[in-house]
Amino acid sequence: MPRPAPRFPSLLLLAAWACAPGGTSDDAPASTPSSLEASVTQTPFGVTPDGESVQLFTLTNTHGMEVRAMSYGGIIVSLEVPDRDGVLDDVVLGYDDLEGYLAETPYFGALIGRYGNRIADARFALDGTDYKLEANDGPNSLHGGLRGFDKHVWNAAPLETPEGVGVVFTRVSPDGEGGYPGDLSVRVVYTLTDEDALVVDYLATTDRPTPVNLTQHSYFNLAGDGSGDILGHRLTLHASRYTPVDETLIPTGELAPVAGTPFDFRTPHAIGERIEADDAQLGFGGGYDHNFVLDREGAVAGDLVLAARVEEPVSGRVMEVRTTEPGIQFYSGNFLDGTLTGKHRHVYGHHAGFCLETQHFPDSPNQPGFPSTLLRPGSEYRSRTVYSFGVMDGGA
Repeated sequence: MPRPAPRFPSLLLLAAWACAPGGTSDDAPASTPSSLEASVTQTPFGVTPDGESVQLFTLTNTHGMEVRAMSYGGIIVSLEVPDRDGVLDDVVLGYDDLEGYLAETPYFGALIGRYGNRIADARFALDGTDYKLEANDGPNSLHGGLRGFDKHVWNAAPLETPEGVGVVFTRVSPDGEGGYPGDLSVRVVYTLTDEDALVVDYLATTDRPTPVNLTQHSYFNLAGDGSGDILGHRLTLHASRYTPVDETLIPTGELAPVAGTPFDFRTPHAIGERIEADDAQLGFGGGYDHNFVLDREGAVAGDLVLAARVEEPVSGRVMEVRTTEPGIQFYSGNFLDGTLTGKHRHVYGHHAGFCLETQHFPDSPNQPGFPSTLLRPGSEYRSRTVYSFGVMDGGA
């Protein structure tokens, strides 16, 4: 028989205590008993054109939830999550094999760096020196440039911790990669807990001052990969402000209130409810492709706060996102146009998936009013995001 899927809010309480810095599982409710054992396995997943072997890591918890991630780009290939009847389905977009990811793709499942999101005119100044980046999004640099973190093979190894089973990815981004200064040593850990939470921990150090903004770029469809568009998903964002953009999707510098706009998701709204509203901001992105300023009042640096909640009414699946970051990019899959064929020959049409990328704000190196993304030698970049899964209360 299918197992009952966990329900909120107990799942979130457990994830918050078990995953937050300083929290322990002794502070949380007991997990659901299961006869399954958590495991992490490693198998080959192909070879790049440069002859580098790519490994696939499969994380399984005691409920049967499964995450598959590969060493190429730290990419999450699949994420099997139960619905309200306990039936598992893959809720992220992607490809069946390595070859799909080697082609030009819209960052399906990717680990993003050195700088998630856009930097205006592909340049910034730091300590009196001008740095020219790779322009790959019109005049701007997007997600690290032409060959960001998503297009490298990482060192990877399985991991078991008190929180769960996982995989640790490491690499050194050399000085000058993508135009960025300094050797940047990066460690990213994906952990699958027995509370049906995927925890992403980021750590970086540098030998020269450099901007850093790491994120995870999975495209979600909680009804299941290939099930159609995500416009009926109900989204809540705990953000009273957002950062409006110009026609190239670079923030203007304003922190604008969401009240009275189609960007007000402080209470749940279907993603498609206002996506075609007569609003210049929606026109620039062809839908939602904006950074939201998270409400972190009362929180200190390093605290996890609830950023987003997404409900899919048909399956009953729920995803909640907690993060230590100040912002989250909500992207509604506007540039998916039916030209990509993904897993199981699913054709990804308009709005086939959505992204919730936890982050510092776009173009922060050029925006003195935004939270700084500057990392200097002797300091550490640390960030944590928790994606928790459950089902809607009441079965509807």
